[in-house]
Amino acid sequence: MSGFRLTWRGDQVEASVQAAATRGLIKGAEHLRGVAQQLAPIDEGTLRNSAAITVQSAARVAVSFNTPYAVKQHEEVGYRHPKGGQAKYLEEPLHSEADTIRSIAAAELRRSMR
Repeated sequence: MSGFRLTWRGDQVEASVQAAATRGLIKGAEHLRGVAQQLAPIDEGTLRNSAAITVQSAARVAVSFNTPYAVKQHEEVGYRHPKGGQAKYLEEPLHSEADTIRSIAAAELRRSMR
């Protein structure tokens, strides 16, 4: 016999990795929310302030803007925004920040595996 003992803690490892993955998704969503808020059209700030993150499951997190006009402002590329902001304020950073969001989530997973 080799003189050492091995204790399998696969369930604990799986739970730890799953929790880290969820934390990583949330942190990535927080980054996306921050960038999208800066791009959202501004009049009084209501739209920007309505940005929210919703944890839908351990593997799904959503970023949304919760005003009655959020979708119209997002989709209508012909609107002018004299006080700042733009259409596609959520879609554009989802694409442009994809590598950063993935890096944020991956870093959280790496931390859990130390």
